Amino acid sequence: MSDGPTVRTATADDGRGRWLPDLDRRVAMLERPVATLLEDGLAAFADAERLTIVPDAHYPFHPSTGMVTDPAVVGAILEVIESTGTDVAVAGASDEYLPFERTAAYLGYGELLERFDADLVDLAEESAVTETVSVGERSVEKRIPDRLRDGIVVLVPTLRPDETGRVAGGIRTLASVVDTENATGDDTASVVAPMRAISPDLSVLDATRVYAGRPYAADTLLVGPAAAVDAIATVLLERDLGDDEALEALVGEPSVHIARVGDAPHIETLREELPAGELPPADATHPVVSAAYRLYAAVGSDAVPPQLEVRR
Repeated sequence: MSDGPTVRTATADDGRGRWLPDLDRRVAMLERPVATLLEDGLAAFADAERLTIVPDAHYPFHPSTGMVTDPAVVGAILEVIESTGTDVAVAGASDEYLPFERTAAYLGYGELLERFDADLVDLAEESAVTETVSVGERSVEKRIPDRLRDGIVVLVPTLRPDETGRVAGGIRTLASVVDTENATGDDTASVVAPMRAISPDLSVLDATRVYAGRPYAADTLLVGPAAAVDAIATVLLERDLGDDEALEALVGEPSVHIARVGDAPHIETLREELPAGELPPADATHPVVSAAYRLYAAVGSDAVPPQLEVRR
């Protein structure tokens, strides 16, 4: 057994490959594997005064595309922890183009959080403290929202590449909601500094639906320290850890132990199943947009604009 960090992996219940449009049914499907994966940390959750869950909600893609975290995974976490007296929030951050509240509403977080005593928090509007963080030989100033400085922080990324081709993962999900006041274009510092300033308690990787060249139903969850989970995600998407300086700096112990729960697939088996590919060019119509719009059109009996159709 490895002396390094442990990542636990489980398979979502109720069969593979099916997308359930009903949010409540997806939450129910995920409760059992989430409860199993989180069982060792539930005591800490129950005793916490504050719990902040940070999903990958960077844009209102449909959750079935794998480009954003399925809100049902967050719902299953909230269902399992059953916190009483804990200040619970699902957090994201607005950018110059899109308010977080709008994205969250599209993804269904408003409907979801009505079921729980939890708030939706825009970290871009929260009070914050500027901290100086050492990254190698550099000192980086980070605007750290107060919400993330206290209590338990759980990252819930999805399995997808980012625009650079690296794994988006938990460490970049966190970086996306924390400002770099003296950003110089050094991606390593921008990603490493928030992790060192905040030290999130856990990462729950939503690999139920992934984007790997195209959307794919992997029906898998991985739980563990954020950098270790992202290292496994890098393997799954067939990236080289050495090409990701930020992740390599954070992994530390390179040997990660994988604990499979129940009939969870071996990582090698899952890697072979995933399609290979990158995000399309920024100036091209994203195939995920076409897929999402076709789903909307099927539900709403609308027509799909010709420019959104994928030509083969």
